[in-house]
Amino acid sequence: MGKRVSARHTLVATALFCLSWPAQSALADVPVTTASVGDPWQSGADDCTTHPVPPLEVRAYDSQTFVLRQSLCSTFEAPFIYLLIGKSRALLIDTGDLADPVAMPLAQTVFTLLRRGGGSQPPLLVVHTHRHLDHRAGDPQFVGQANVEVVPYELAGIQRYYKFTDWPNSRVQIDLGERTVDVIPTPGHNETDLAFYDRTTALLFSGDFPLAGRLLIDDTDAARASARRLVEFVKEKPVAAVLGGHIEMDVSGNLLPWKSEIHPGERPLPMDKS
Repeated sequence: MGKRVSARHTLVATALFCLSWPAQSALADVPVTTASVGDPWQSGADDCTTHPVPPLEVRAYDSQTFVLRQSLCSTFEAPFIYLLIGKSRALLIDTGDLADPVAMPLAQTVFTLLRRGGGSQPPLLVVHTHRHLDHRAGDPQFVGQANVEVVPYELAGIQRYYKFTDWPNSRVQIDLGERTVDVIPTPGHNETDLAFYDRTTALLFSGDFPLAGRLLIDDTDAARASARRLVEFVKEKPVAAVLGGHIEMDVSGNLLPWKSEIHPGERPLPMDKS
């Protein structure tokens, strides 16, 4: 299934809390805005044909952690993509909804971020929160690139790559070099769902389970089990914020129109541990 809606989904809207983060300084050699990841994002346009906006917005959480968002004028999904850089390699979580590198220069932007300051580009590992097309359509931009490995998005390939010993109850770790990321199976929205916990920043990347919007569920029992498993995982851990794959709500907690190219009054991206 390419998009996130199907007749099998149960639709649930949930109001979630946000954090206020200080703005980060822009880096001179990369296309990074000065806004904090908790500030309002570009909200699209009433008419994207006459009022086009840049296809990507990039913000720094810190000097080694970046949040990218594909614009509402490029795709109504407006997915978030996350780049984490360690001492020995980098991790890209999801590749968004568009394959065309001209319309959506995702790989070019990521490689620019990795080479900022004139340094050499570290190896890059590309992973997915789940297999839906709006989280992996950009994979072809990375496949075949030097020093880039793209992890499979189908369930068998995921289990094989990560070497899960007891899916979905076991966890594994990704070593980026002095930066460890825990990989937690969270099936429910989709059978391939994964959450990623970065021990360095205490950020939890949750994909579409949960997110600030429509919680679309393929398997209710699996989703409940995943929720319990995720709660248990973070119970004694610091969580600076939970960052999902989309924003679909306004600041009052109301759902924004489906497939809209404009999100007026969009709520902040970060959700808190509760």
